Amino acid sequence: MSVPARQIRARYSADTITVYQAYPPQIALPAVAAGRLVAPFKRDRMTWIKPSFLWMMYRCGWATKPGQERVLSIDITREGFEWALARACLSHYDRDLHDDKATWTRQLKTSPVRVQWDPERTLHLKALPYRSLQVGISNEAVDRYVDDWTVAVTDITPTVHRVRDLLHGGDVQAAAAHLPIERVYQLPVHMAAGLNISPDATVGEGSKQQYRP
Repeated sequence: MSVPARQIRARYSADTITVYQAYPPQIALPAVAAGRLVAPFKRDRMTWIKPSFLWMMYRCGWATKPGQERVLSIDITREGFEWALARACLSHYDRDLHDDKATWTRQLKTSPVRVQWDPERTLHLKALPYRSLQVGISNEAVDRYVDDWTVAVTDITPTVHRVRDLLHGGDVQAAAAHLPIERVYQLPVHMAAGLNISPDATVGEGSKQQYRP
């Protein structure tokens, strides 16, 4: 079965969804201790959250890139995640979605959330023909993310290193066994339209996606 070009895939439960971020130890370790992002994390800057584990690995180079040495798994409320997506603006202009470029520019400047679709990655971090969602949050959305949405913060760097070492050793099957199970996270049609989600990755109006473990 082919994967839709733009589809949200994530690890989630009935109430929460897992996103990933990578930080230097001076930000990551206090966050784990506090159960949420705290100083020296800066709220006045846009921060990007990623539901895709492998895209996070591509971005941080298996926790080897400077400033991204610790990978955090952050469970946030699904209510908060969907609040963000309902107020999001695409990070690039799309003539099929936006009335004109000036309107999109105004929306981009005023929206506390922006989204973009980047190529999903294989276990070897090669680009796939379908996309993965990245969510950039700023202003009010950052405050909500830190103060209201965050349920748990876990340092998964040891797992990241383990997967990397298994890959380097050629044991792809063992490495894959450590990956989180990410399933399709569907949104109502009215919410998905502005995010350019593929039509077959949505649920009908008035329906609510049910969690199935």
